[in-house]
Amino acid sequence: MLYLIVSIALQALLIIHCIKTGRNQIWIWVLALLSFPGVIAYVAVELVPDLIRSRGARRAARGVSRVLDPGRDLRNAEQCARVAGNVASRQAYADELAKQGRHAEAIAEYRAALTGLYEHDPQLMLGLAQSLFTSGDAAGARDTLDALIAANPDFRSPDGHMLYARAVEATGDTAKALEEYAALAAYFPGAEASVRYAQLLRSAGRDEEARKVLGDLLEQARIAPAHYRRTQREWLAIAARELDQKMR
Repeated sequence: MLYLIVSIALQALLIIHCIKTGRNQIWIWVLALLSFPGVIAYVAVELVPDLIRSRGARRAARGVSRVLDPGRDLRNAEQCARVAGNVASRQAYADELAKQGRHAEAIAEYRAALTGLYEHDPQLMLGLAQSLFTSGDAAGARDTLDALIAANPDFRSPDGHMLYARAVEATGDTAKALEEYAALAAYFPGAEASVRYAQLLRSAGRDEEARKVLGDLLEQARIAPAHYRRTQREWLAIAARELDQKMR
């Protein structure tokens, strides 16, 4: 009896799937008449190939590959850069070095790529600034981003703007950093900008303004879609703790 119930349930679900996804109508008869063999055939022919081709499956496979061989992407990027020698391959290699935490090497690769027609390429300059900042050279990162802005006045990047605000803050220019965080908080897609802005306001002794920034952020998060609260939960938790400390 259990076998029959399971078989009928699977057949019904797959027939619905077949109709909704516009599969060949022959599958309806196969599923209805062949029971479990029909189910197995449909899964093997229609579902498994889709799963293999899906973005999520490919991402999962890449994740497993990185765990088993964490240096493969870096080796491939290095080989491509050495063979092709063009700017795109060198940038990819520099990006991969940065992902691996090898920022000194990444900085050298970014700088080597920033020549000729690509002397002021914004993506290369942004990558260089990120590696400089992560390696502890906030002043170098700020200078690089200032040069990026001067050479590419129409370039827009929320992540680049965040990096600039953090670099300015790290160099001790609090007034300028507050100005950048205020502008960034108005459009940055996540909660990080508002939290960093409030933290700097608090360190500057502007507690009331910091409280308002955090309160507004948490109120907006309360009515935001669940996806936003889920992806921003770490920063929202920091905001809640910061606000709680300010209320005491």
